[in-house]
Amino acid sequence: MTVEGQGGTPAAGVPAPQAVLEASEPSATFLVATVNEGGEERVRGLLPKLASLVRAVRSRAPGSRLSCIVGIGCDAWDRLFTGPPPAQLHPFREVAGEGRRAISTPADLLFHIRATSSDLCFELAAEIVRSIQGAATVQDEVIGFKYFGELNMLGFADGTENPTGQAASDAVLVGSEDRRHAGGAYVVVQKYLHDLASWNALTVEQQQRIIGRTKTSNIELDGENQAPDSHVALNKVIGPDGAEQQILRFNMPFGSAARGEYGTYFIGYARSPAVIEQMLRNMFLGTASASYDKILDFSRAVTGALFFAPSTTFLDNLPGPGDPGQWVTLPHPAATGAGSLHIGSLRRVHSE
Repeated sequence: MTVEGQGGTPAAGVPAPQAVLEASEPSATFLVATVNEGGEERVRGLLPKLASLVRAVRSRAPGSRLSCIVGIGCDAWDRLFTGPPPAQLHPFREVAGEGRRAISTPADLLFHIRATSSDLCFELAAEIVRSIQGAATVQDEVIGFKYFGELNMLGFADGTENPTGQAASDAVLVGSEDRRHAGGAYVVVQKYLHDLASWNALTVEQQQRIIGRTKTSNIELDGENQAPDSHVALNKVIGPDGAEQQILRFNMPFGSAARGEYGTYFIGYARSPAVIEQMLRNMFLGTASASYDKILDFSRAVTGALFFAPSTTFLDNLPGPGDPGQWVTLPHPAATGAGSLHIGSLRRVHSE
């Protein structure tokens, strides 16, 4: 469910920042899907009905705070809608360093489902999948959960530096720079798998140096104690005005004991994807003072996608459908790389 942001600004499928602070939900489901050729109209039909679908499921458990944020990828946007797409929407840009790679995987739709309990997330996910059965193919489903409060699988608190109040609105919601899509937000998702055996072989001091925070008290290291290649240091992006640029993170742990799978689902919302893209370049390629983020010696990205979450106003008043006749099937840019799902994508054939 989407709500209105502060000052009545539609919050684009991104819950109003204050509501997010009040509802740090312990359960989440992430669905990433691709739109099948010919399935565009069926997918369009779901979008304006999604809010009522959330209300129907949520009515079975009042107080569950069930919500769903929908994001749309670059390859699908013009297939679904007429008119110009969000100004900064593009395919996820891979970043590859020596032995490290932030890969791009096929993704047209994102459904970020959150609630106080996993049964509500599951029920809504099942209803969404049934609604688009045959029109879209689910490429990835991740069940996220709270892990000893706010900890990630590495044992450190996650997302504690999220901005609040008006600062959160300013960091996340598109404004007058793209009036057609004002109130929307860009969303980047990545699924990381952790080598916990190697990580747990480190001392607490070594882990803290890599992260840049203390493990028990979550206090950021300062001065000479903060290594330039720490995760904290490399994720600080300074804007032209000298201020740190912010995003909203709603990362969730996930895993499978039977498969020995321990992971973090990164999901970041931002007014501009350039902020998250700079963070990824810092992590994977390093900076003038750091070679790369040493957390990547223990964490591997296995998916990567960029979406735009439209405002509630946009979803309630969809523009006309796109023209499928302007599309041809082309290889996905990641189709030749390791870890790709090897799925083609539909791209617009532009006339000169």
